[in-house]
Amino acid sequence: MPARPAAPDLTPLARALRTLDLLWERPGAGAGELAGRLGVTERAVRRYVGMLREAGVPVESVPGPGGGYRLGRGARLAPVRFTQEEALGLVMAVLGGRPELVATALGKVVRALPPEVGRQAALLGAHAAAAPDPYVTRPDPVLTAELAAAVAARHRVRLGYREDEESEIDPWALVVRHGRWYLLAHSHRAAAVRTYRVDRVRTVRGTGRRFTPPSGLDPVTALEEHLGHGWEFATRVVFDAPLGEVAPWLRPHMGALEALGESSCVLVGSTRNPGAYAREWLARVPFGFRVEGGAELRAEIAALAARFAHAAEATPGTGEVTA
Repeated sequence: MPARPAAPDLTPLARALRTLDLLWERPGAGAGELAGRLGVTERAVRRYVGMLREAGVPVESVPGPGGGYRLGRGARLAPVRFTQEEALGLVMAVLGGRPELVATALGKVVRALPPEVGRQAALLGAHAAAAPDPYVTRPDPVLTAELAAAVAARHRVRLGYREDEESEIDPWALVVRHGRWYLLAHSHRAAAVRTYRVDRVRTVRGTGRRFTPPSGLDPVTALEEHLGHGWEFATRVVFDAPLGEVAPWLRPHMGALEALGESSCVLVGSTRNPGAYAREWLARVPFGFRVEGGAELRAEIAALAARFAHAAEATPGTGEVTA
């Protein structure tokens, strides 16, 4: 059987679980066959078998020239068996709206159902379609699990993020917001609270040090407050309307809104994308405003205004206004 390389993000634990799955499907499989299926060496297979035995799984050696491994008496596996990726994908799909992550796991569930129920479930899966969500991201399940473990154990980690150098952070919480996974953390490099998109995380490495998160932390509220701060381009926008009327039209990550009086308020924040800030967020607010801070945002507002002014110009020779 030709070797099938394992996915590069599989951890030793994930390969050990996959080894267990293979032994259930092919009792007596040899080290060579298992190595080929996992994309590792035979020495690594023996290490995974050792991990299973240490965990109490009775893996027996089959003697003889063509010997291999099989599950011994007392081995009990659930009728539906998930790999690490499938199990993590199920949790992430429920929280983040990611049905495509659980396709293989769902197939196992359907096959384990009573025939009539399984037939209905299979038909539903085959003939129902979901419109793609533009906000959904695709974080790595294993890296996400490592971050969750660090959050739970309160372990400081070195985070590789986008193209930046690794930096030490205290991971406080994971938050799923509109289909996107965020990590709320304290950055020791910036000496401030930072939010990270989990789908942009490259590596997670332990430091051996622990941390104490803030008491009474509300992860969702804290994330909303900090999404509008710490970005490259500062923003300051004054609205010609009372705070109570403007607030429902703003998103928390646009910044902090404060009253300037009874009839005006100011929004102070920052953004990494002034164009989106102008076109997608400010343009929908039905009140007059002026940009008092942020040259980049002011330039985007001017460009947007010029586009709309051009769209409203009369068509030459007809006197009609173009739409």
